[in-house]
Amino acid sequence: MKPVILWSDALLFLMLAVILLLVWLLRDQESLRAPWRRVMRGRMGAASAVILAVYVGIGLLDSLHYVERLPDAEPGQAAQYSGEVRSALDALLTPLREQVEKTYSAPFATHLYVKEAVTGPDGVDIRDYPRLRHGGAHLVDPVAGFWPDVTWRGLLGLLGGGVAWGLLWLTLGRSPGSASPGRSAMWTTLLAMFCVTGLLVALAPHYHVFGTDKVGQDVLYLSLKSIRTGLMIGTLTTLIMLPFALTLGIAAGYFGGFIDDVIQYLYTTLNSIPGVLLIAAAVLVVQVQIETHPQWFETAAARGDARLLALCAILGLTGWTGLARLLRGEALKLRELEFVQAARAFGVRHARILARHLLPNVMHLVLIALVIDFSGLVLAEAVLSYVGVGVDPGMNSFGNMINGARLELAREPVVWWQLAAAFVFMFALVLSANLFADSVREALDPKAKK
Repeated sequence: MKPVILWSDALLFLMLAVILLLVWLLRDQESLRAPWRRVMRGRMGAASAVILAVYVGIGLLDSLHYVERLPDAEPGQAAQYSGEVRSALDALLTPLREQVEKTYSAPFATHLYVKEAVTGPDGVDIRDYPRLRHGGAHLVDPVAGFWPDVTWRGLLGLLGGGVAWGLLWLTLGRSPGSASPGRSAMWTTLLAMFCVTGLLVALAPHYHVFGTDKVGQDVLYLSLKSIRTGLMIGTLTTLIMLPFALTLGIAAGYFGGFIDDVIQYLYTTLNSIPGVLLIAAAVLVVQVQIETHPQWFETAAARGDARLLALCAILGLTGWTGLARLLRGEALKLRELEFVQAARAFGVRHARILARHLLPNVMHLVLIALVIDFSGLVLAEAVLSYVGVGVDPGMNSFGNMINGARLELAREPVVWWQLAAAFVFMFALVLSANLFADSVREALDPKAKK
């Protein structure tokens, strides 16, 4: 195989490296470490952090891309590689990726969801539900052997998850301070995650746990692949909007006068344009450029990645106004305080006052707003993809799953499991992000401390 680095992969790992570097440089500053310890001591903060860490781990695995080498047609021929870009997550989920059925099948089903013409035991063609090629194919009698097989494999999966959790707890869990409420919540959440993982590992290779979609793809596989798209939308968009919000918001509040009027006019005008229409127009312009220049991209994954980055840039350039308005109000208050007035009286340059006095005192608002905006951006991707101006249709995302399930709800009987799977995974991600944001607010906001 040959590694492939997409632009979004490079930006994601660069951002991760910067975060790790900042953590390493600030590890000895107790004033910065104490609030995060308070976050992890709370039950909600610790539990939501574990769930977010699992999502981030899945997203990072799905960002390690590669292409497979094709078999050599002749000895000594130059290496040829496949045009399909895969990831480390694809390699781990190979059974789910390769076990494709003909069309719809319900969760844990052993037969297709629609009737077809099949040949009966007596050689007469009848319309019936045919057996799946992969789901429950190991069962000789799917009626009599289904529940014993599912129960037995489920118990083995729970046992395996519990054993793995126990080994981890024996290794790391008996450290000092393990009896705090945050530690207890963290280990309880880890136990639940290990049990769920054990169940999926035991059952998913033999059954379609969340069913299959219209073309027979496993819905659990599609849901796991959609996590990376949601994370990329939330993180890269935040990275793009942060410089605009910080620079313009603090400058408007600190300098006031003409600068404040210009910046206020700018974000007031931008807010006057309907957001969905502005984003849709920008995305359609980018989409036309991508479709008219196919020579720019070597693979379909590169084309989808370019559209994803364009969507992040558009959301970032149009979504900085709320945070900028918040920072402007805080800067208006801070510039009148004694330590800022004293610095100005001593002739300290404006750039140094902004960097040393104002910026550190608004960072708690920035962190709180960014964590809260993350969940909103994940939901925004789902809405934009639903109306057709989101990510590339060939890219796995929660929005594309919901858009694909839209017409399935009109079938009789209803095909509900694709929408339910997207809802469950997106609900867990957004809820954990909101709970973590609330814990961060309580830890960083001085007014919220008891």
